[in-house]
Amino acid sequence: MMVAGRAHVLGGPRTVVARATTVPASGHRCAVGAGTPLAALAALRRAGGPGFHVRDFGGCSARSPAASESLYVDRIGPDRARGADGWVYKVGRRAPGVGAGSPGIRARAGQPVLWFYCRMGATGCQRTLALTAASQVTAGAPVRLTVRGYDDRGRGVAVAGAQVTLAAATATTGADGGATLTAPASRGRYRATATATGLVPAFPVEVTVT
Repeated sequence: MMVAGRAHVLGGPRTVVARATTVPASGHRCAVGAGTPLAALAALRRAGGPGFHVRDFGGCSARSPAASESLYVDRIGPDRARGADGWVYKVGRRAPGVGAGSPGIRARAGQPVLWFYCRMGATGCQRTLALTAASQVTAGAPVRLTVRGYDDRGRGVAVAGAQVTLAAATATTGADGGATLTAPASRGRYRATATATGLVPAFPVEVTVT
């Protein structure tokens, strides 16, 4: 679970248990089903993540999550929806385009859930980055990292000019979305990251150096 705001990451990445819960919305409480993106956001909040505000555009119930697809998250942390820009979620690499409390949208165990502040353009939100790297490398060996950017429908392209890091090493991706770094000299577990101007940062990837 991760929340990427307008200027920086507001919460996560963190593993949460998205249990069934209720959330306040438009002056009453609304039931939210387990495994939904809204339940994941509430779980992150309970774990110390950012607060959020929900509006109900339908008739949600405190007892049943059946009508919770009408719920809309209009603020997370300090970042409020403005005009066409606002909060969107992805389960995996796709944005389903329905309410985050919809009973029909549930993340599988271990599946990434990303909330991000969408800057709406002619073709949808800005792309979200995904980083791949070897999970285990030898100390001091070269490490190849690859960055792709995904649109709302989950269609990916190589991202040139992304900044990738592993421990103290940094590099910029080429036209193929790839860059090569040197693994740390000390054994241990390290996080690789990827960012790019105007795009949503990738979930970090753990690399074990042996």
